[in-house]
Amino acid sequence: MNRRYDVAAYIWPGYTGDEPRALQFWDEGYGEWQTVKNMRPRFDGHRWPRKPVWGYVNEADRYVMEMQIAAAADHGVNVFIYDWYWYDSRPFEENCLNDGFLKARNRDRMKFYLAWCNHDFGYGCDSRNASAPGAIWLGTVDRAEFERMAQRIIAKFFSEPNYYKVDGAPVFEIYDLDNLILGLGGVEATREALDWFREQTIGAGHPGLHLQLTSWGADVVHLSGIEGGVKHTGVELVDALGFDSLTNYQYVHYTNVDREYSDIMVDVLKEWERMGREYSIPYFPHVSVGWDANPRFAEFKPGIIRNNPPAEIEAALRQAKAYVDAHPEQAPLITINSWNEWTEGSYLEPDSLYGYGYLEAVKSVFVDGL
Repeated sequence: MNRRYDVAAYIWPGYTGDEPRALQFWDEGYGEWQTVKNMRPRFDGHRWPRKPVWGYVNEADRYVMEMQIAAAADHGVNVFIYDWYWYDSRPFEENCLNDGFLKARNRDRMKFYLAWCNHDFGYGCDSRNASAPGAIWLGTVDRAEFERMAQRIIAKFFSEPNYYKVDGAPVFEIYDLDNLILGLGGVEATREALDWFREQTIGAGHPGLHLQLTSWGADVVHLSGIEGGVKHTGVELVDALGFDSLTNYQYVHYTNVDREYSDIMVDVLKEWERMGREYSIPYFPHVSVGWDANPRFAEFKPGIIRNNPPAEIEAALRQAKAYVDAHPEQAPLITINSWNEWTEGSYLEPDSLYGYGYLEAVKSVFVDGL
């Protein structure tokens, strides 16, 4: 029996020149492609520069996104998870979704959902000042701001016909649990805010809200302890806040990535097993394509995933598929980092190094033979 899989790739919406607030980082006017284009190798054998096969395109252009949607869907990627930001009481880099994806004439070939990247926004996107301390924008929001933000999300996105849902409930991922709880004023206050979000979503005609949490490892879920220094385990927080599922954003969040990809996958498989065993809610397996954040820094930064050709990614995806098959009671969702995180060395888009190799790896697992 053939099974359909939801293969979801994260999208970093910074490859556009249409966000005025981003010009302070990328003054040439085409987003973080400026950083990609200017990258030079940091050591002998460093596999840079890499060039996009499709060019330094504007991903807020609907015609560009029509081409990318076709390539993604043809190769088995059928969900985009848009990294979504809210700073200074308004969205940031949302035009990539609004003007690109949502205006594409073939958008019905893909589902999408939002991952609220509610971390503080530092200088990491500006390679000239990447090591500077402090934050440009804070990711915390208080209850009033949370309600304003959530009401806009419900009205603007959840009713889109191709918004991704589990059991009819729109999925909304939250990245930084520390900042969420800090802004809302504690664990109990956060539960009250999330319950309110659910009620508002149901009131808008949906059967529920599926809250997904980004896990930073089974032990930590990115909470350092903010209520009088008291730390909570991941299991305690998931239960207390009522999340519906977990997934990851990147291997670098919970394991040493300065190794061969095949060695990293030993730890990744253990993490999947632990997440599935220790948590009472579904864990959706995650595959990262790579890691190398050096384009965002003027000086060399150690910690690079080595030996991650398409064959290694295909093997990881087959293991993720096997995990989903072993959990038939949950949605058949697999997350991938990412569609286009070029400046973190983790992307499916075709490049001058492997061509369409990573997309072909996805296709071989989820399209060919089904």
